[in-house]
Amino acid sequence: MGLFTACFQSPAAPAAADCHAPVKPAVRPRPTVDRTVPVSGVLEGLSHALDLTEGHPRGHAVRSALIGLRIGQTLGLRQGELTELLYAMLLKDAGCSSNAPIVCDLFGGIDHEVKRAVWLRDWRRMPEQLAYALEYVGRGSSLVARLRKFGRLARLGRRGSSQRLFTVRCERGAQIARMIGLPESVAAAILAMDEHWDGGGYPYALRGEQIPLFARIVGLAQVMEIFWAEGGPSRAVAVAGERRGRWFDPDLVDAVAGIDRDSTFWRRLAEARLGRDALAAVPTALEIEADDDRLDRIADAFALIIDAKSPFTFDHSRRVAAYAAAINTRLGAEGVDPVRLRRAALLHDLGKLTVPNCILDKPAALEVDEWAVVRQHPAFTQSVLERVPVFRGFASDAANHHEWVNGSGYCLGLSGTALSPTARILAVADVVDALSADRPYRSGLPAVEVRKVLQREAGTHFDPRSVEACGLDVIAGQTRREADAALVA
Repeated sequence: MGLFTACFQSPAAPAAADCHAPVKPAVRPRPTVDRTVPVSGVLEGLSHALDLTEGHPRGHAVRSALIGLRIGQTLGLRQGELTELLYAMLLKDAGCSSNAPIVCDLFGGIDHEVKRAVWLRDWRRMPEQLAYALEYVGRGSSLVARLRKFGRLARLGRRGSSQRLFTVRCERGAQIARMIGLPESVAAAILAMDEHWDGGGYPYALRGEQIPLFARIVGLAQVMEIFWAEGGPSRAVAVAGERRGRWFDPDLVDAVAGIDRDSTFWRRLAEARLGRDALAAVPTALEIEADDDRLDRIADAFALIIDAKSPFTFDHSRRVAAYAAAINTRLGAEGVDPVRLRRAALLHDLGKLTVPNCILDKPAALEVDEWAVVRQHPAFTQSVLERVPVFRGFASDAANHHEWVNGSGYCLGLSGTALSPTARILAVADVVDALSADRPYRSGLPAVEVRKVLQREAGTHFDPRSVEACGLDVIAGQTRREADAALVA
């Protein structure tokens, strides 16, 4: 297996096709200008990526938001408070990728399944804990491997293992909210959303009114949505009642009593327009505007979410953005809008959130079925970005970073002029970082070797102009900048 192919753990690539016809010089688009769009609209679209990361069906966060808003309205919250509650609901799982490596390490199996399953149980009750452990710890592994994981979890204890998982998730989620520049009430809600009314939750064992009101609403709404999906409105309300006074604020549970009889409300949760219903709850005058500066913050924040999925991809998206910017600068008049390029680079691996860590971090070549999972991640990138109108224009560019100019890439098999200049730049930038960084199955290559791979594959895998613009000085220069940044830190 060749070095370039091996760096992706893929089967051998098809035979190279004839080199594509020369592409006409690209016309540089007009620079991005300040445009204001609602933050809630951007977060609504991107929340679908968070759903997939946590193992929930797509739309979970938006449906939870509608339930949370209904609770808030019943309590008489002001419109401004409902707006902040909506932001917290849509962004509640922003930290969920950060604990995926820990989940994989502690439990094994597919982290998405392990995460989803824990919500379906009252994991504070010993019989529920035991049933969950028997089903999911070391699932699919040998008996010896399962016993090892059981022993390790037993040594950590329930509080120790859960504390670690929830602390990482909640603290990173709050950090993401602050990165975007949302009100502190939003960050506080995400930080405390897994606390329980009686003090039995995480990460800080807060109890009662020590837990911010928004956090209490988020905690109740997300559990109700999960059980609504499993058993309908009556089951959602029943579980809330069963956990009243333990998990949930009794006043909030009382506020949803009888909501199971509101057939119109529950029907809306199952409809495709649920996103519009949630966004309609935010008055335009109270909405935070997402101008170019805030859109950049959102892209930076979601790049952090993406790269936290695996320790081997830490800061990958930011480095790809840096390489892409350097290549674009060298292309001169043939370059593309740098703002649009940077956002596409930061979000190009959004679909990787759907790939289990047992595949992402596997220290060996992937099996055929595992490789099929990896090959689908660009399709998820595109489908999520297309939900965000202001990002829709570069959705396909970001998703096409694994397409090759000879048509042998994935997942659409596009070739030649079907690939935009932005996609061509991203393909080179992405592989430069993939080859330069350490992976579970190999060490990173020096800049000289990376350059040799690019030159060898120019015209078959990569656009020759983008390869030419990515000279040794670009590759090595980026490495030096990273080293300097590490020293400063």
